[in-house]
Amino acid sequence: MKKTVLLYWAPGGNVENAAREIYRQFGVNELEIADIAGFDVNRLPEFDHFILGSATIGADVWTDAKRSNKWNEFFVRAEKISFSGKKVALFGLGDQVLYPDHFVDSLGYLKEFVDKKGAALVGKWPVEGYDFTDSEGEKDNMFFGLALDEDQQPELTPSRVEAWVKQIKKEFGVS
Repeated sequence: MKKTVLLYWAPGGNVENAAREIYRQFGVNELEIADIAGFDVNRLPEFDHFILGSATIGADVWTDAKRSNKWNEFFVRAEKISFSGKKVALFGLGDQVLYPDHFVDSLGYLKEFVDKKGAALVGKWPVEGYDFTDSEGEKDNMFFGLALDEDQQPELTPSRVEAWVKQIKKEFGVS
């Protein structure tokens, strides 16, 4: 059986809530879940599929983000680990009203990691139904993963997660 892990940052807020909803809808016996700070990167080769999630980081450049952004450390710790032949799905959280010029930018930064590691990106999501002006996480009217806005559209999260989980399970070949 192919193994899947859901890794996210930051714990204790909307990202963790979204991660737990994805975990629940995916099937709690079908994947592992962990925040990246507490996850041993030496375990990465055990998995065939990855779900990575983050919020908009609050900086124009990922490396300029606060020290509390554990993705930078994760990227360094995972630098020598191959993702070739692996599939990765992304989810990102943002606020379309307060940050319309940087809505779910984290999807773009996570995609850079996926591309650099040689993994296949799955789970692209349409931009329809969102109102933003710019995003590093979008190209050709598709987000690089599931976009969630718990500040402006929390009522849409359950149905978006449900549809996306069905989509990525098919793309992972586990449905």
